[in-house]
Amino acid sequence: MLIYNVTSHVKHNISADWLNWMKTEHIPEVMSTGMFTHHQLVKVLETDETDGLTFAIQYFCNTKEQYEQYISQYAPVLRQKAFQRWGNQFIAFRSLMEVIN
Repeated sequence: MLIYNVTSHVKHNISADWLNWMKTEHIPEVMSTGMFTHHQLVKVLETDETDGLTFAIQYFCNTKEQYEQYISQYAPVLRQKAFQRWGNQFIAFRSLMEVIN
């Protein structure tokens, strides 16, 4: 199993709206692609919260092909929606991980 992890640092002034948007719009859109089996949204603790809060969303998929299909077919449009809505009020970095145990 693979985990596609997106960690986002969100400015305080939008954090409540951003979190609501993630739960009600963005995550449902990602999950509706059918590429992932499940997800989890977490708040990252023990980080510098001076400029904002940090969250991670983890999407689980069974194969690298599913991940690659998501990245090539769906991710560009969904990322653009986020930037159109929130601009430079957040930054995100992504990583792909493999579940070992």
